[in-house]
Amino acid sequence: MSHVKGIMTPADFFSPAQLVEHVQRLESIGHQSVWLPDIFGREVYVSAGFILNNTTTLKVASGVAHMYGRDPIASAQAARSLADFSGGRFIHGLGVSHPPAAEMRGLQWQDPVELARTHITGIRNVSILHTPPVPPEIPIFLAAHGPKMVGVAREVADGITSYMQTPSHTAESRRILGPGKDLYVVLPCCVSTDAAAARAAGRMAISIYLPLPAYHRQWRKQGFTEADWSDGGSDRLVDTYTAWGTEEQVKSRIQEHIDAGATGILLSALNARPELGWPWEMLEMLSPTN
Repeated sequence: MSHVKGIMTPADFFSPAQLVEHVQRLESIGHQSVWLPDIFGREVYVSAGFILNNTTTLKVASGVAHMYGRDPIASAQAARSLADFSGGRFIHGLGVSHPPAAEMRGLQWQDPVELARTHITGIRNVSILHTPPVPPEIPIFLAAHGPKMVGVAREVADGITSYMQTPSHTAESRRILGPGKDLYVVLPCCVSTDAAAARAAGRMAISIYLPLPAYHRQWRKQGFTEADWSDGGSDRLVDTYTAWGTEEQVKSRIQEHIDAGATGILLSALNARPELGWPWEMLEMLSPTN
């Protein structure tokens, strides 16, 4: 049984035709959802609508839409529209992001815990005109690593997503979140026994996060030092936060998070030979239908 519940899909890097081919193939091999990062390329809700319009069963999540990009009313309107037009296949993933997301818009960085609480509460309370029938309830997931943010999710969201965290962190998040909420762990995975190539793929996947102080604080708590995230990231950092090796080794790493309390894994699929494109053999192997 696969514990993969979704595939992280950087839609910004596909042409429209490539994106349609990609998500339809994921759907055809049994994957349940795709999660779209909000990385200052295409508008994430528009991309979600495009994918929903070109699939039939696949769920699509903003994974995650950052809160400085839209106010609660705009977020709620986008989510309700996508859920309505797709028959309830939209998942609302949200996050506070990092100070540059506010700065690039000329906005003041706010207390992230309070922002998350007020933003999600605002989305829940928006009154929007509907042509019947009213779309189904839209699940809201909060990107949360620290205990206070996980606590906010326990109060106002349906669950959390976490990224670049250990099974012990997953266990602590589950303790705080409680039993009634979903906990999805984003895990970069690479089926390859070529250590140098697999680590190179993992290092590329985590590179964007290496300069961010919020991750530094988490990693310090988990026993890492500045030397681990300097100069591209140490092997120890890469090995901790990416799963690579044989099929069984990758599945074992996934199982560690499930045993620690994760509801499922959001797979960030890595290829030790990136020139060959997406690792479809691994994606088929880890499909929920297998």
